[in-house]
Amino acid sequence: MADLYLKALESERRSLWATARLKGLPKDSPERMRIAQIDADIAAHKAKVKTPKA
Repeated sequence: MADLYLKALESERRSLWATARLKGLPKDSPERMRIAQIDADIAAHKAKVKTPKA
């Protein structure tokens, strides 16, 4: 089954990353900070999904 939450996060991250690269935004810009937050959200979600089901 498709994980729509994960797909949405990854899509937003790709879009923000493309914008940041195109504009040459510094690391402390709001877009780059949002990318870091999305990375943390993705990691937390993947860790939650990987927990074994008893």
